[in-house]
Amino acid sequence: MAQAEGARPKSQKHKKLMLVRYGRMGFMGWFEHKEENIPKVSSRVVIKTKRGLELGDLVGRFNYRGGQFRSTPEQVNQYFNSKSKEYPLGQGGTFVRFATDEDIMEETHLEASTKEEAKCCQRFIKEMNLPMKVVDSEHLFGGERIVIYFSSNGRVDFRELVRRMAREYQTRIELRQIGSRDEAKLISDYESCGQECCCRRFLKILEPVNMRMAKLQKATLDPSKISGHCGRLKCCLRYEDDTYRDLKERLPKKNAAVKTPNGEGKVVGVQILTQLVVVQDKKGDREVFPVEEIQVINRDQARDAAPGKDNDAVGRKPAYLQCDCSRAQESGPVDKASPGVSQEGNRDSAVGPQENQKNNRKNRNRRGRNRNRNRNTDGNAGGKAAPHGKTDANPTADSTNRKPEQGSTNDS
Repeated sequence: MAQAEGARPKSQKHKKLMLVRYGRMGFMGWFEHKEENIPKVSSRVVIKTKRGLELGDLVGRFNYRGGQFRSTPEQVNQYFNSKSKEYPLGQGGTFVRFATDEDIMEETHLEASTKEEAKCCQRFIKEMNLPMKVVDSEHLFGGERIVIYFSSNGRVDFRELVRRMAREYQTRIELRQIGSRDEAKLISDYESCGQECCCRRFLKILEPVNMRMAKLQKATLDPSKISGHCGRLKCCLRYEDDTYRDLKERLPKKNAAVKTPNGEGKVVGVQILTQLVVVQDKKGDREVFPVEEIQVINRDQARDAAPGKDNDAVGRKPAYLQCDCSRAQESGPVDKASPGVSQEGNRDSAVGPQENQKNNRKNRNRRGRNRNRNRNTDGNAGGKAAPHGKTDANPTADSTNRKPEQGSTNDS
């Protein structure tokens, strides 16, 4: 009974999927089928996509068992890392049949017609003076759509061009703008290495390449030698970048002090691939050592280990220049009502800067009033009143320190 419950019915079996590459741009997708056996040779298949009926190539023909692709869609997505802008896997569609000889012949006729369609489109572009260049064209296997690939420096209004092309061929016209790297993928052939261009042969995700990779690999910096058909840096510069960076991290930096079997010196050069270090001694002689035979000298440790020095006093200010920060932090805010107390020494206390400014202003006013009282008291002791205009030393004083009238006394 338990076995009957655990058995899955036939209707719940997983769908059989095949991975197919199709289209001029090399799109890939999963296609559902019901075939029991997949041939172990390179095979062409007829598929149905959202664009229409197309011819495609079977991917991974040795990776099928019982008509099912061994790797799961999740594993294939992990292989391509992430869904970037140039992610090759599309929505896919449905498998129709394996291509026959008649299908291959029909594809040959369509390939010949695409050249005429591209020339016709370029002629219309010249007549309309549009800033665009036709790169390639694609006629789908079903004949229901013609795709024109073009390049341009900016946006182009090609609506009238589409109308003229549709009247000419009586089918649906699709114009697709591409960049320089996609243009190289369509029309490039062989590179300076003697192999077919990577972007046309197998590379599906074109990741960015920068000049730092060329400098790290000690390649020539001549743009004509490190640039591909697209005019940008070759994609192969990225293949070994991780290895070069790992090897470089094992080597000491330039001008670093090192200890060798022949004594101490400084690094004047490194060789990344061979893992060799060029060391110059105090006499100016240079010698090459493997990275395993040298040891980097830490200047800080050597200074701390020097005899006759107070290691704790290195880099420390003299006592008379040091401030007792702990005491300043422990002290709280000064009482605002205390007369004659300045807040200038409590800038590190818990009182904020605005509160300190207010307290400083009040203390200055108090000191001014005290000076005025002392000055007025001294003048009254001799029986003379304070001169008019000199009594008010602090113009911001309150009413208790008003100017006395001529001949009167100031009882403060």
